[in-house]
Amino acid sequence: MNVTSSIKRYQRVIAEIENQISQRIWLPGERIPSIRAMSKQHGVSPMTVIRAYEQLEADGLIHAKPKSGYFVAAHLNQITVNQPDKPQIENRSIAINAHVFDVLSACKKPNVIPFGSAFPDPELLPINALGRAMGQVMKTMSPQMMLTELPPGNMALRRAIAKRYLRDGIDVAVDDIVITSGAMESLGLSLMAVTQPGDTVAIESPAFYGALQTIERLKLKAIEIPTHPNDGIDVTQLKLAIENHDVKACWVMSAFQNPLGASMPDENKHSLIALLNHHQIPLIEDDVYGELYFSDKKPKPIKAFDHQGRVLHCSSFSKSLAMGFRVGWVVAGQYAQQVERLQLMSTLSAAIPNQLAIAHYLQHGNYDAHLRRLRAELEKRMASTLSAIQSYLPPDTRVSKPSGGYFLWLELPKTLNSAQLLPILLDQHDISIAPGTLFASDDRFKHCIRLNCAYEWTQTAEQAIKTMAQVIKDNR
Repeated sequence: MNVTSSIKRYQRVIAEIENQISQRIWLPGERIPSIRAMSKQHGVSPMTVIRAYEQLEADGLIHAKPKSGYFVAAHLNQITVNQPDKPQIENRSIAINAHVFDVLSACKKPNVIPFGSAFPDPELLPINALGRAMGQVMKTMSPQMMLTELPPGNMALRRAIAKRYLRDGIDVAVDDIVITSGAMESLGLSLMAVTQPGDTVAIESPAFYGALQTIERLKLKAIEIPTHPNDGIDVTQLKLAIENHDVKACWVMSAFQNPLGASMPDENKHSLIALLNHHQIPLIEDDVYGELYFSDKKPKPIKAFDHQGRVLHCSSFSKSLAMGFRVGWVVAGQYAQQVERLQLMSTLSAAIPNQLAIAHYLQHGNYDAHLRRLRAELEKRMASTLSAIQSYLPPDTRVSKPSGGYFLWLELPKTLNSAQLLPILLDQHDISIAPGTLFASDDRFKHCIRLNCAYEWTQTAEQAIKTMAQVIKDNR
């Protein structure tokens, strides 16, 4: 009886604080009643209040500050994602490459805090094991492999990739897989296979800047579809765009989208593929972060719901295993031969020793154990970064809370321009960020920042968040 009564009291405290936060009685950054005050108010023990506050903190509603008490957290996962007042009604040519080049070049300074990086911490990847695999395959690689391993790529590697799809319940033929020089090549070749210069492509907004760069390079036009940090691309707005434009392809990142961290619910994936099938529009699915999930179950890619062969599913090992090896792939299905021909006319093939080394590692290196360790560490580092953001950034900062990957998306006051903050942070403090201007064809996200959480959380990293907070305050 006492246990049941205690649980009810603990739940009542939680419910009251949740209700007060939802009604904005307590605003982000404000201190909620102390443990002693709440204990006295409800006539419960301090331990009951502590248990309630710990649960509220685990749920992301409040956070503790040492010797100061508990404070309302930033509104996690309630990002508005600033979009134009009206959805985009015209397709646009893209001109983003120069800006991307300038920003990424500036972020390559030595000793910089790499919040602006697009890559995971290389210390998290099994470099030594991959080196041993490379040594093994070099001993047995015959000169003829330089010809036999041309597109579609090494058979052992394609078989290993096909087995991983089958294990996830996705029936993929080995001959549908083309090995590429990283995911960017697989995405670019896929787009080339289904479009011609001048065609219109529907993309997310904010979008991965690589999509914008590829569209610019191929002389295509883009329609940017609003995308939410919880649910991914807005299928209703995509439908309107398709009804008003001759959309030839759609490019979507379904899991832990860069930059938002969004993951589409399965029902949205069903709706998306049904819409595209109805209009016979191919989908290029960018799934480079799909293995970096924090839950117990891997999210299904849109490819899992594709029964007409219109999804070109692209991924790579760069974010989960072998950064720098530049080995990716596309499950191209009916477009496989076209992708092969396009690759032969451009890069010829992915590096053959790299393909063999990764195939060897997948067979002998216990890839899944590595992934479990990687996911656990990324989740811990993201939690540390979120805690620091809640503690130091202005209370009106909004921040995503993804269920995987290693990016956080911050919305700052709209008076700020993150592209102008970058040189201050970089030149004066050796801190890089990815400004929101990288992720759209215009400046609608200029007040936003993408942060990389993959690197080791240290006192230096925490101080960098404090410094970034101060620079933001100074430039409001």
